[in-house]
Amino acid sequence: MKKTILITGASRGFGKLWATAFLKRGDHVIATARNLSDLNDLAKEFGSKVLPVQLDVTNRTQTFEAVQKAHDHFGKIDVLINNAGFGLFGAIEEASEEEARKQMEVNFFGLLWATQAVLPFMRKQKSGHIIQVSSALGLFTLPTLGIYNASKFAVEGLTETLASEVKEFGIKVSLIEPNGYETDWAGSSASHSKDIEAYNNLKTGFRNAYNPDDYGVPAATVEPVLNLVDSKEPPLRLLLGKVAYKYATATYQQRLENFEAWKEVTLTAHGK
Repeated sequence: MKKTILITGASRGFGKLWATAFLKRGDHVIATARNLSDLNDLAKEFGSKVLPVQLDVTNRTQTFEAVQKAHDHFGKIDVLINNAGFGLFGAIEEASEEEARKQMEVNFFGLLWATQAVLPFMRKQKSGHIIQVSSALGLFTLPTLGIYNASKFAVEGLTETLASEVKEFGIKVSLIEPNGYETDWAGSSASHSKDIEAYNNLKTGFRNAYNPDDYGVPAATVEPVLNLVDSKEPPLRLLLGKVAYKYATATYQQRLENFEAWKEVTLTAHGK
């Protein structure tokens, strides 16, 4: 069945790739980007199937207006994919206030505003699917990505709560948690804090550990995402990539072992 899908951050990377895949199979897509010209190729190729919308997701008023425009144009929104985001590289001590706030404004608050904006429409139609593009780094962490990690951990907590709040309205909620992929996420899309020399050895070691096989092929995500959107019972969490699976499962196992090792102390702390 044809769906109407709103994708934020559709000018490049996963957003552009998935938007194109949806359009090719006949879905309607509302594609948002900060620069409308970045969506010209989609508009030229797919015509009335796509609605390009200029959007800075950090602007709450603009986000609500964009969602209203999308709904007015197509008459419904079946799926929201919150894809807009970027990575801030640098040790936690290195992040400036401006950098840290911008990271949270885009990755967390931008996602929150779009979610809030679409919910009234989905509640009214008693259906919908909200998909948050988180990261495997919302489940475990890597050094020199601390602020980014924090933004994705926040997305995880928000989304898990959301799923419990909107289930009775017929709205489904999912998190996509990719490992690294061969996109420009770590290139032109990224931001870098000013170096503090004390962390140079850590960063060198991190760079030297680079293994190209750890980075997935973006096109390989298309079929899994199409399956997620089409699923009648989509999962709350969908890991993308073998590295995400390996480290997420290991992280949860370690946490369970830690909980058990400190079980008596934990139970004693209850007091009765």
